[in-house]
Amino acid sequence: MNWGTELWDQYDNLAAHTHKGIEFLDKYGNFVKERCAIELEYAGKLRRLVKNYQPKRKEEDEYQYTPCKAFKKLLQELGDFAGQREVVAENLQSNVVRELHLLAKELREERKQHLNEGAKQMAVLSTAAGALERARRAYERAARESERALEAFQRADADFNLSRAEVEKQKTNMKLRSQACEDAKQEYMDQLKKTNEAQRQHYEQRLPHVFKQLQDLDEKRIKQIKNFMLSSVDVERKVFPIIMQCLEEMEHAANSINEKEDTQLVIERYKSGFLPPEDYRFEAASGADATDSAPAHPTHNHLTAARGTVSGNRIKKRGGLLSIFSSNKKIIEACNSIKNNMSMDGKEDYSDLPPNQKKKKLQAKVLELNKQVAQEQAAMEGLMKMKGVYEINPTLGDPRTVEGQLNECCDKLKKLKDQLRKYEVLLEEANNQVCAPTLHPVARTNGAAPNQATSIGSNSESLSRSASESSVSTGGCAGAGNAGGSRAAGGSPESGLGGELAAAHAEHTDNHEHDENDEHCDHESDFDYYYEPDLQPLGYCKALYAFEANGTGSTMRMECGERLLVLETDAGDGWTRVRRSHTREEGFVPTTYISTTLYSDAHGH
Repeated sequence: MNWGTELWDQYDNLAAHTHKGIEFLDKYGNFVKERCAIELEYAGKLRRLVKNYQPKRKEEDEYQYTPCKAFKKLLQELGDFAGQREVVAENLQSNVVRELHLLAKELREERKQHLNEGAKQMAVLSTAAGALERARRAYERAARESERALEAFQRADADFNLSRAEVEKQKTNMKLRSQACEDAKQEYMDQLKKTNEAQRQHYEQRLPHVFKQLQDLDEKRIKQIKNFMLSSVDVERKVFPIIMQCLEEMEHAANSINEKEDTQLVIERYKSGFLPPEDYRFEAASGADATDSAPAHPTHNHLTAARGTVSGNRIKKRGGLLSIFSSNKKIIEACNSIKNNMSMDGKEDYSDLPPNQKKKKLQAKVLELNKQVAQEQAAMEGLMKMKGVYEINPTLGDPRTVEGQLNECCDKLKKLKDQLRKYEVLLEEANNQVCAPTLHPVARTNGAAPNQATSIGSNSESLSRSASESSVSTGGCAGAGNAGGSRAAGGSPESGLGGELAAAHAEHTDNHEHDENDEHCDHESDFDYYYEPDLQPLGYCKALYAFEANGTGSTMRMECGERLLVLETDAGDGWTRVRRSHTREEGFVPTTYISTTLYSDAHGH
């Protein structure tokens, strides 16, 4: 199939066909371009839709339920779906539209060149045909003039009246016209030969070559349109896996909706923790026998009564603690600290919430503070490493520039830990409030009041443990530490209310003994403790920063400001061996974390 041989006489039709083909290519390019615009508009509208239906900050609590979570996940996946439509539009724009525009421009230029070449060949053929026509006309004219000259000679030769000279003149003219005719005939024959040769070359070589180029151009256009369509399909196919994944995630989000879970969530969210109100008691008429009437109880709201009970228990709890631990100064300070923590406004300690909701808020607050403490400890460790590097290589920086940041970090960490302990106390109280049935003003024991000692023991349970632990952590002599440890174990909530009260009484007795040894303990704070004879202390040190042990057993934890005995000085590896005097715990701590005073230095001074 060759246009040059099959369509040798269809030059004009082929020129028009190729022009229409390029116009169709432009039309397809405009189609893809408009489709890209539609895809981008579709994606943009989807994104605006997703943005408009995103949960507002005031609606975040409502999005705890499974339908709301599923809807939020659906919005997220719909946003990803819109992103894939944008990818389709971008790939079509770069891989199809741009290439189509370049191809159409290239084909127009090539077509113009081929048509110019064809027009040139047509002009050559027309020129040859024109020359042939002129040669033919010249030959015909010469032939007619030769015939007229021959007829004139024949008349003159037959006319006896003419002179011999006139006859010779006509004869000479005849010969000249005959020769001119022969020359024109020869020229006409030569031009005919040339024109025929040119025409054969035109229709057999030159014009078929032009048509073949036009054929290749048109086939190239058709092939590229096919490739562009396949490329468009491939662009769609590439995003299908992600789109299918989005649809699967939407289906998964829909299947995650659970009505039972939402029902339980509603209970957890709105459960107050209060008990239902008591039955109304019979109130006798004014004239009835007083012995037959039950004692009148004032009608009250169960929320107000329960909150009042909690507040009353707190007051009793504080008084009980102060009376029990009045002989121990440090435990009194811990109780005063707890009282200050309990005097927060309603928004901080969540006292304006029902017990169950208060417990949940406190749990979230404790978790948040734990994360903050971990972050600050990590920051302090990083600063300490930086300081150690600066001390090893002063050219990198001055260690004193880090000390200010370390002190600030240490203060912040201390405040966070104090706040954490405060909220842990509140959380433990909230747990007792939620679990204890005495939250109701009158327990369901046929109107009988609960045992007061039991109530005090229950309400003071968490503070007793906190105070005991505080007495251990604030640092006393070795005997006080051991006693505090036994009290903490014996006074746990699992041991019962009676056990708690007994533990509190035991602490009261032990604290009197501890007061007798206060002076001795204060003297021992200068680190004149008993030590092993095989490992003599070289001095004492003070912790500049808190340090957490790495859990391998060779390092030892210490608090900021804690004083320890020095057993081995730094051997060049950056670690110092120390001993905690009251527990005789030994381990290594970073040298840069402590301020060391050796006995030899102290005696020298």
